[in-house]
Amino acid sequence: MTSSVTDQKIRVLIADDHPIFREGLTTILSLQKDMKVVGEASDGEEACQLYDELSPDILILDLRMPKKEGLEVVTELMGRTPRPRVIVLTSSEKTEDLRRSLTAGAKGYLLKGANPRQIGDTIREVFAGKSSLPDDVAADSLAHLELSERELQVLDQMALGKSNKEIGQQLYISEFTVKNHVKSVLKKLNAFGRTEAIAIAHERGLIKTP
Repeated sequence: MTSSVTDQKIRVLIADDHPIFREGLTTILSLQKDMKVVGEASDGEEACQLYDELSPDILILDLRMPKKEGLEVVTELMGRTPRPRVIVLTSSEKTEDLRRSLTAGAKGYLLKGANPRQIGDTIREVFAGKSSLPDDVAADSLAHLELSERELQVLDQMALGKSNKEIGQQLYISEFTVKNHVKSVLKKLNAFGRTEAIAIAHERGLIKTP
């Protein structure tokens, strides 16, 4: 196999504390012609370390791990540039776990009972910059994270550098209402401030203004 073909493969890092599961997932991915497992981590700290060392295209991450929980790993890695593409792979079917994973920045969510085709398709979708969630839980969980039309309007004005008072005047709403919308936008985008929120929104194609 030539190096040019190898370079085109989606490079995957697996982080899970169960050796047998890691081995099984590695075997599944080795059968995918467009994928390559570049590393395996057995705990959260090792996941962060190997991510920095290997710069994988995709990180497949278990939520329940020693030393650092999966959500801690996602939150920490979201500070990297470019932002990592993370797929949470877990046995948890709790909607709250899915919601928290998405809020932290994960782009994909798979249950450990997923078949090889589902796993492969999810990796390709997330690698392409899309979000990929199980159909039976996606609609309910995404509803918590979608920005309302008014929040998108406020976000557009934020991107123009407008203050809360100016946004209120532009949209004919009170400054207090604007403040609440801004707070909601930051929470839904998992952003620490306006600058990060605008950067995330640009990355996700949420901002209409130039």
